Amino acid sequence: MSSRSQTHSPRKPGLHPRNPHAERYNLPALIKSCPELEPFVAENRFGDLSVDFADPAAVKALNKALLLHHYGLLHWDIPPNYLCPPVPGRADYIHHLADLLAKDNGGEIPQGRKVIGLDIGTGANLIYPIVGHCSYGWRFVGTDIDPVAVGSAKLIADSNPALHKAIKCRQQKNPEDIFTGMIGSDELFDFSLCNPPFHASQEAASAGTQRKLKNLGKAKKGGRKGAPALNFGGQKAELWCPGGELAFVSRMAQQSADYADQVCWFSSLVANNDNLPGIYSALKQAGAVDVETIQMAHGNKVSRLVAWSFLTAEQRQGWAGIL
Repeated sequence: MSSRSQTHSPRKPGLHPRNPHAERYNLPALIKSCPELEPFVAENRFGDLSVDFADPAAVKALNKALLLHHYGLLHWDIPPNYLCPPVPGRADYIHHLADLLAKDNGGEIPQGRKVIGLDIGTGANLIYPIVGHCSYGWRFVGTDIDPVAVGSAKLIADSNPALHKAIKCRQQKNPEDIFTGMIGSDELFDFSLCNPPFHASQEAASAGTQRKLKNLGKAKKGGRKGAPALNFGGQKAELWCPGGELAFVSRMAQQSADYADQVCWFSSLVANNDNLPGIYSALKQAGAVDVETIQMAHGNKVSRLVAWSFLTAEQRQGWAGIL
């Protein structure tokens, strides 16, 4: 391998200042932590080391290397064709959420095992609980409707001594329910988070994949039949649901009212800015007392974290005071 450059890209604009992935990737260091990344690293036309982001195997190897190198994991893997989300963007959600919690805690980020988060749709990858626990010592309950995803997430947690006592995984048996059955009658959560399915149908998900591949210069022209392979993978529940992102987050808002006293802050990633008015309307109907929208950027991609609470600022400060 050439030693001309250790990186594939400049500093990534817009990422949270505490995000360890805001700096340029040190690919030789990542390879040292995860040797299986090495076959996917090569010089690009500028003479810099890079990976092919249109190759699902390369994307998976890079994200595994990031998790092993930055978070000290000993094991991480996901089943074939399951979602492999980019770690840097997922880490940004966690760090912005930490800032939100700090507002109710005298400006200090609450850390340690007393802080408990609920990850709705944790997936086979378990990314949010990994980053949240390794960054701030938080505990998590990860939920998913897919038994294979739950099994994979449990294996990741159980295979890493740093995680197995801090992360629990639960399967949601009713796909219409989001919180019911996942939150016990005596359980309290400091926050919930979610990366909801974005698309409204499989056809829309496939079209989105084609656009992404085209932007990467890898779009299929003719060739084999069927939808192009996702460079980041993904099963149905991870990518689409009837009504897409707007319908899912609106349903989450409605159902969150039933757990208004058991979760201090509910939150969700919202990828489409056009969905915000409908989500705000759903939150108003649900009776949310406070709604926060936090802009997040990763290069040219812009998304936002929408958080809501049914507690007043004074009640939340009292909640934070018992941590």
